[in-house]
Amino acid sequence: MARVKLKQHDGGAVDPALIDTFRQDFQGQIILPDEADYEQARQIWNASIDRHPGMIARCLGTADIMQAVTFARENKLLVSVRGGGHNVAGRALCDDGVVIDLSLMKGVHVDPTQRTVWVQAGATLGDMDRETALYGLAVPCGVISRTGIAGLTLGGGVGWLVRKHGLSCDNIIACEVVTAEGELVTASEESHPDLFWGLRGGGGNFGIVSSFLFRAHPVTTVLGGPILYPRADAQAVLRHYRDFMATAPEELTVYAGLISTPEGQPATAIVACYCGDIATGEKVLAPLRKFGSPMADMIQPLPFTAMQRMFDASFPDRSHNYWKSAFLKELGNDVIDIAIDYANRMESPLSGLMLEFYGGAAGRVAPAATAFAQRQAEYNIGIMAQWLDSKESDKHIRLVRAAWDALQPYATGRYLPNFTSDESTDQVRAAFGSNYERLAAVKAKYDPANFFSLNQNVKTR
Repeated sequence: MARVKLKQHDGGAVDPALIDTFRQDFQGQIILPDEADYEQARQIWNASIDRHPGMIARCLGTADIMQAVTFARENKLLVSVRGGGHNVAGRALCDDGVVIDLSLMKGVHVDPTQRTVWVQAGATLGDMDRETALYGLAVPCGVISRTGIAGLTLGGGVGWLVRKHGLSCDNIIACEVVTAEGELVTASEESHPDLFWGLRGGGGNFGIVSSFLFRAHPVTTVLGGPILYPRADAQAVLRHYRDFMATAPEELTVYAGLISTPEGQPATAIVACYCGDIATGEKVLAPLRKFGSPMADMIQPLPFTAMQRMFDASFPDRSHNYWKSAFLKELGNDVIDIAIDYANRMESPLSGLMLEFYGGAAGRVAPAATAFAQRQAEYNIGIMAQWLDSKESDKHIRLVRAAWDALQPYATGRYLPNFTSDESTDQVRAAFGSNYERLAAVKAKYDPANFFSLNQNVKTR
């Protein structure tokens, strides 16, 4: 029998015979700490996360998830859930408990007639985009193709199509969910509507979603790419960006970044994606492209899948990461100046600050219509430190926290759940705002013992 380090909540050990029995019935892969694949299996994208699970259960399907949940519950084990991509906070891993790993579950099926897409929870955005593109369709989701569809969607899901077609969670039709009791339910407007409401932006609090049914939209070629300016032009460029977006059509999503070029040169970036008629988009984007003296203008017609992959290399595997975010009351001149000040202090060329403008379709959804309550604020700022040397961690983390603190007088008190490395209990409550008490009621119904606790955790009443 394998030697294991699987600890129960009270510190006790699980009988190895029970683990061997579980392993025999499990169709996927069970990886224990003394096995050859363990070190690689416990690694995730963010190298700052270094945790040692007692067991990694790589599921092949929903039945495996149900079995793993039952095993963990009956043996009083801590559980984390790993999807298909990267979560900066590292909630996919736990020490001494069970990682229910869905990364082998990558199935995608497109119904072009109904314009729907069934996606298993281990798929990445790239996995889904590859299939939907065959039919000239796309689901609104993220900006990096290696992001996992499940974590992104459960936290809201913001991407290049957000202003025209809403958040990822706004495009869910149904979810297949394994509850804390190991039962399988379908959550939709017609079935378990309270759970369906909570899954749309409420994070991983209520169960394990094994698959999603999404609404897809006709999107093929977009007009997109970055315009790069010297960092010295940041103040003028960001003010112009703000003024331009005030009247921009919903087909256009534009983010602004204080980043570095691949050569390590500090720069100011305006990144656009227009998802309508290309000729019209050329006219719409003309005022942005004519402004100032850019170092490069790379906006061009390109497949939407290429837009989704454009910045994958900016988030390399096994880099160290620490992020925080804040929704802003407005993008005032003071906020722009603070952002530039702290971006200029960043010492790693992988670090940066990102301004995301929403509004449009996502902003028209009532805050109480889904668990994602952050509908009113139009601007989110993400403060992202990335570095390669673990010995530098303290200084990069301190800078992100200092920047976030400096922005608080201009912030709404809420943040993007998928875009933060840590948060206090009070910050979690503030993030969900007026929806928190309703989320607590859903939690009490579907997970009263807080079996699923490694998330932006909502406490039961």
